[in-house]
Amino acid sequence: MKKQQKQDRTSERGRFSAKRKKEAVLRLLKGEELDALSRELGVTAAVLSEWREKFLAGAEANLKSREPEAADDEVLRLKAMVGELMMKNELLSEKARLLEGNAPGFPWRKSRG
Repeated sequence: MKKQQKQDRTSERGRFSAKRKKEAVLRLLKGEELDALSRELGVTAAVLSEWREKFLAGAEANLKSREPEAADDEVLRLKAMVGELMMKNELLSEKARLLEGNAPGFPWRKSRG
């Protein structure tokens, strides 16, 4: 093998991006030999097998379709209601604070005396 080719292979080793891992897994799925690909990429067969298993598990999870349940919609509706009530509560608290400051004889204010 020529010196330049060795340097190119060496520079390809090390950390693999998700894209490079995907490309390696696709090559395995298309039928390339695990041992040959392992030697070419400079990673162990166990690592390649792990990448393949993770890839297939992710694909399976993404193929599962889940219809939104009525409970999900109810949770979203209730969260919106809680947010609205919190805003109203803050506004009323601020209004009460302002009224209390402007009216010394406000009914629930203790007299200073």
